[in-house]
Amino acid sequence: MKFLCVAFLAALMTVGAEAVAQDVTLTSRDGDVEISGNLLGYDGEFYRVDTIYGELTVDGSGVLCDGPGCPNLEDFVAEARFSGAPTVGRVLMPALIEAFALRNGMELRRDAAGDDRLIYVLSDRETGQTRGRFIFRLTNSDEGFADLLANEADIVMSIREVREDEMRRAQDAGLGDLSDGRRSLVLALDALVPIVAADNPVVGISIRNLVKVLTGKIDNWSGLGGVDAPIDLHLHDPQSGLGQVMQKHLLRGEDTAQAELHADPAELGRSVAKNPFAIGVTSRSISGLARALALEGACGFSVRATRWSIKTEDYPLTAPVFLYLPARRFPKLVREFLAFSRNRSAQLVIRRAGYVDQQPEEIAISAQGERFANAILRAGDEVTLKDLKTMVQTLAPLQRLTTTFRFEPGSARPDAQSRANIGRLARALETGEYDERRLVFAGFSDGEGPAQANRRIARRRADTVRKAVIDATETADLSRVDLETAGFGEAMPMACDDSDWGRSANRRVEIWVR
Repeated sequence: MKFLCVAFLAALMTVGAEAVAQDVTLTSRDGDVEISGNLLGYDGEFYRVDTIYGELTVDGSGVLCDGPGCPNLEDFVAEARFSGAPTVGRVLMPALIEAFALRNGMELRRDAAGDDRLIYVLSDRETGQTRGRFIFRLTNSDEGFADLLANEADIVMSIREVREDEMRRAQDAGLGDLSDGRRSLVLALDALVPIVAADNPVVGISIRNLVKVLTGKIDNWSGLGGVDAPIDLHLHDPQSGLGQVMQKHLLRGEDTAQAELHADPAELGRSVAKNPFAIGVTSRSISGLARALALEGACGFSVRATRWSIKTEDYPLTAPVFLYLPARRFPKLVREFLAFSRNRSAQLVIRRAGYVDQQPEEIAISAQGERFANAILRAGDEVTLKDLKTMVQTLAPLQRLTTTFRFEPGSARPDAQSRANIGRLARALETGEYDERRLVFAGFSDGEGPAQANRRIARRRADTVRKAVIDATETADLSRVDLETAGFGEAMPMACDDSDWGRSANRRVEIWVR
C-alpha cells in the first residue's frame, strides 16, 4: 500500500512501541511517523516489513531507512528465488532468462552453487553493475510450495496444479489465493507420454491398458499385441512432480506395480531407449531417444502428442507447466521478466527448449480431414446427416484456433490451461489482434444423453466461455470484432465415450476464426 495509507495505520498505533529482533526502522521524512520491524524484502521501490502489527508494505520514496537490515539503495540488485520442478529449472527457465538478458542488453553469468542450486546473475553490459540475481532451488513441486510457505522462495515452478491444502495454507499465510489467475502463470505446455525403445513393435496403447500396465494387471508384452516377454516398467519417483501428475491423470489412487524408479527424468528416457522390453511414462519434453506411443481408444480413435494436439488439449495427457506467484510485489526487473515470458518472442524460446508454446495458431480445415472423417464415422445414432451438414457449413469458411477450452471433471469450471487461455484471448482482443474478424465459440459435448439436450449443453458452454472472455477484457473495443456462439453437441467426438477422460476430451469449446 502507499505510504499515506501506512501512515494512517501507524497513526492509530503507539509510535515507538517495543519489538523484538527488529532490524530496520522506517521514518517518514517529516519525522512524525516511525515503523520498526524485520525487513522481509525490498524491490527497489517498496519495503516489505514484518512488524508487531502485521506485514506492511511501505513506499520507499516517503521514508528513511535505518538499521542493519537496510538495503543499499544505490547498488540495489533485484532478486527472485525460484523453487520446484527441476525439469523446469534446468532447461526452460535458463533459456528464458538468457533470451530476456539478450533482449535487454544485459550480460548473463551462471554461478556454481551445487547440484540442486543454480544462480543466474544479470549485469549491465556497459558498466558491469549487477542488475539482478535469479536463484533456483531444484527439488520437486511439493518442496517448491513448502519453500514458498516458509518464505524461502518467491516463485514456485510446478508441473502440477496447486493442491487444496497448499492453497489453504498459502491463504492463511497472506500469500493470496493461488488458484486465482493472477497468482499463477501457465509458462508452457508439456504432456505425459508412454515411451518404448525405437525397435519395439508396439505403436499404440489405450489409456485403459496403460493403467493396467502401471498397476501390474498386464505384465507381458503379449497382452499389448507384442512379443511374449515380461514388461520392464520404468517410472518417476512418486513424490516427484511427474509422478504426481501421473497419479492424477492415470492412477487415481491405485498403486503401481514393481518398477524401476528414477529421480532423474533424463535417465528414465535413456533406460527405456536401450531396453527393447521396457516401457515408461515421462514428459514429452525429455523423452530423449525413446519413442512415444500413440494413445488409442477402443472405438478406433488414435492421437499422438504433437504440438497441435497438446495446444488444443486434444491429447488427453496434456500437462501445463506453472509458475505460482504470491500476492506480493516483485522488483521491477522480475516483473519485466515475467511479462517477457508471456510475449511472442518468448514463445519461440519455449518451443526451442523442447516444450510446447502457447502462441495461438490457425489450422485450416483442409488440415483437419481426420477430425471430420471421425465425426462421420463415430457419430452416434441420434446425430443426423443434417446435423453434420450444419456443422460443416458453419465451420468450413473458418479456421480453427489452437486455443481450446475444457472443463474440470464434473464441473462447469474451465481447467487450468483453459483459464490461462481465457486471459490470453482477452489480451489479444484488447490489443486489436482480431479486429474486423469473426470468432465463433463452438461448443461440443460427449455422447451421454439425448442428442438434442447435448446440443443445448454445448451451446451453454460456448456462451459461458464467451462471457468469461468478455468479462476478462478491460480495454477492448468489442464493436470491432464479431463474437458468436454455436453448439454442435456430440457431432465431432475427439475420443471414445467409454472412459472418463474420453468424455472429458469431448466436452469442450473450440474457437474458429475468419
